[in-house]
Amino acid sequence: MDSLPIGEYALLSDCRSAALVSRDGSVDWLCFPRFDGPSVFCRLLDPVGGHFSIRPAGEFQVSRRYVDQTLVLETTFTTAHGTAVLTDALAIGPNERGHELGVHSPGTLLRVLACTGGEIQAEVSYAPRPEYGLIHPVLVPVPGGLAARGGANRLFLSTPVSFDVDEATAAATVRLTAGQTAVFALGHGDIAGPPPGTPWTVEETTGRLDDTLEGWRSWSAIHQNYEGPWRELVHHSGRVLQAMTFAPTGAMVAAPTTSLPEAVGGERNWDYRYTWVRDASLTMEALWVAACPDEANKFFAFLANAAGSALQHNADLQIMFGIGGEWDLSERELPHLAGWRGSRPVRVGNGAWLQRQLDVYGELLGAAQRLVDQLGEPDPVTRRFLCAAADAAAARWQEKDQGIWEIRGEPRDFLYSKLMCWVAVDCAIGLAGHLGAEARVADWETARDEIRAAILTRGWNEPAGAFTQAFGSEDLDASSLMLTITGFLPGDDPRMKATIDAIAHRLTDERGLVYRYVSHDGLAGEEGTFLLCTFWLAQAQALAGDVEAATATFERAVAAINDVGLLAEEVDPRTDEMIGNFPQAFSHVGLVNAAWAITQAQERTGSA
Repeated sequence: MDSLPIGEYALLSDCRSAALVSRDGSVDWLCFPRFDGPSVFCRLLDPVGGHFSIRPAGEFQVSRRYVDQTLVLETTFTTAHGTAVLTDALAIGPNERGHELGVHSPGTLLRVLACTGGEIQAEVSYAPRPEYGLIHPVLVPVPGGLAARGGANRLFLSTPVSFDVDEATAAATVRLTAGQTAVFALGHGDIAGPPPGTPWTVEETTGRLDDTLEGWRSWSAIHQNYEGPWRELVHHSGRVLQAMTFAPTGAMVAAPTTSLPEAVGGERNWDYRYTWVRDASLTMEALWVAACPDEANKFFAFLANAAGSALQHNADLQIMFGIGGEWDLSERELPHLAGWRGSRPVRVGNGAWLQRQLDVYGELLGAAQRLVDQLGEPDPVTRRFLCAAADAAAARWQEKDQGIWEIRGEPRDFLYSKLMCWVAVDCAIGLAGHLGAEARVADWETARDEIRAAILTRGWNEPAGAFTQAFGSEDLDASSLMLTITGFLPGDDPRMKATIDAIAHRLTDERGLVYRYVSHDGLAGEEGTFLLCTFWLAQAQALAGDVEAATATFERAVAAINDVGLLAEEVDPRTDEMIGNFPQAFSHVGLVNAAWAITQAQERTGSA
């Protein structure tokens, strides 16, 4: 089986782990018990990496949707003889509602196939391959289902369906007539824990599915109040961001996958199942619009706790953490996996955790300022930590780093890093009363003025006619759009408008989608256009008062969205396919923030 297009997949989440389901009903990616846990199925990255497929025999047509206000997936199969609906979900804990969604999820995949008309014959193929495909477990039929033994995992598939087992793969044929159903519940445990309990009955499985639907609806009902253009896209993006939140800590993964490439067949394949400090400020803004401040507050609390001791001993603030607060994210390769469409190496872990990126101070302080009303008076440890972050930005802004795009080359004076150091001290000045840091304000103001002067003189490049990627560089970079998004410059400032226009005309593909940059970055191959950067352009155009251009840019970006409202990181300019890890939180963050900026611009100009 060749790798399916990335856009063929839909996301399932229990706010602890995630699965990807293809249009034809195959779970080709599932990690237990956390987003960053070893996969149980990874056909997404290798044809023999394991799957759990339910599909009609013979030819069929497919349509699918998420049940309204939920992340529960319905796939409708239509054959010559009948129709069936496959409902898929990762179960949340019993009676979890609202803010508690996913806190005690049991780690169980629910699949219910219901014949809704005529008759249908379905083929079921169950091939678990734990630990990224390394293990071919022993499948043992037992009363109530199938047990899988091998490695550190315990898997139990509860179902009344009878399977034929051939080594590590089980297959079954299911015949249903209108009104009949076949149900499956795949549970997970580990060898050190208790053995699997009593198999789930049909009633328990369908009851848990109903409860999961109600849980998601309750979350949506109390969180989603945005009214404006692209309302459904904004609300759905809010649910996607919630789906990529690790409920026990409030951490948010950048994406629930690893090694989906930024360039097909190339080496730009990274593990995104971690939390970046960089995401904080923009994510806070998006949660403010599309979800609710409570989620943003929990995310910030996670960042503050995970990074709380990072500035001791004069060390840099780490740029990213595991979703449980882990610091060591050492990167390794999985040479036994072929990679999506031959894109190797497949990596787990992310070596960028060791990089120096000075922008993180600004994102952390920006998040704190955005949440000042919700945070109340910070505790002494948080106050000291935030003050130390501002002091670090003030002291280190002139130093070189790897920049926002984590370029694996020599450190440089990246404009975005300088900008975010400015944001750090600017926000710290605004927060000084909350931090008990009034005595520091004069020093922070001096640093703020120095950074501003450097950006305005050295960040602007006259030959390029724009603010550029780094001091002394003529290369355009989409992150320069953050000069107006952060409030450093108004959108209608002449040099800002020139930068916006330069990026719109010289850093885009034929469709008007934006590249991050086009300069050499130390890695082989080229990459696609970045959806986040395209949304940044729309947001910057809105801040500049050009609502028409902003709307057109936004519409070009959302044209990439798949049939169930999900966005990857990039779009391949040659094939128009989505590429990169999927779904990408930052793409959905960009969608929300751009929609909000356009809404605000329409209100200012009366063009709504």
